[in-house]
Order: sequence, then C-alpha cells, then structure tokens
Amino acid sequence: MVSQMSDSPAKVTTEQINTFLESEFPGNGDRCEALGDGWAVAILTTKGLSLRPGKIISGPTVFGLCDAALYYACFTVIGFEPMTLTSEMSIRFLRPARGEIIRARADLDHAGRRSLIGTIVAWTDDKDKPVAVAQGTYMAPRSAS
Repeated sequence: MVSQMSDSPAKVTTEQINTFLESEFPGNGDRCEALGDGWAVAILTTKGLSLRPGKIISGPTVFGLCDAALYYACFTVIGFEPMTLTSEMSIRFLRPARGEIIRARADLDHAGRRSLIGTIVAWTDDKDKPVAVAQGTYMAPRSAS
C-alpha cells in the first residue's frame, strides 16, 4: 500500500458504498465489509449462487468480487465517484474457491490523479490460504481529481 495513504481517514464509509449498491445494483450480492484509507474488503455470500460441480465458486464470480473490492478501495482516496471505471485487471487462480462466504481485500499500490492501481487477494475459509490474487487499474473521471 502506498504509505501516504495510511495516515488519513477513508473518504467514504461502508454504509455509503452499500447504500449505493442497494440502489444502483439491486441483487448484485456483494457488499463492502470494511475499509480504510487505501484499502477495502468486499464480501459475497455464496448461498443461492449457481456453483460449479464440487461446490466451487466460479472463476467469473471470484474475478467480479476482486474487481468490486478494488472499486471500493478507489473511493477511499478519491471520494465517492461511481464513474470510476476498470481499465485493466488480471487474476491468478491459486486453488478452488469453496465455501459459503468469499472475501477479497484490495490494497492500492498507487493512487495518481486519474490512475489507481491495486493488488487484490481473495479467500474463503482461511485468509492465509488465498484462492486468487489479482492486480488491476481503475481510471477516475477527470472531475474526481
């Protein structure tokens, strides 16, 4: 995480993010569980999801949660800006994602005026046994700086 981000409070709250999600993305499923300056944790309950054979959470679902976590982390430094958009994201799946709850924590590695780059780790039952790691870039609209 970028050291300059660690001493300031986040510019948004989990409540603001979750209220936005409920309003603009009803049925989305994931939520912001926690955040701080330069980081955020997204959470998704898998109950009711179509799981792959062996009760494995699908790769696209894990990818989407990682993307959401980075979206929320961006808000912690630029403020609430819904038009912040994914520019690029890559993911490495480390093991099958099995469990009733999956979390992804995004930490911003760089926060420029428009480009925000972060690293994301996703896990189910044990934070020390990640199911995927990702890195992505978001672009903030010109007005967000």
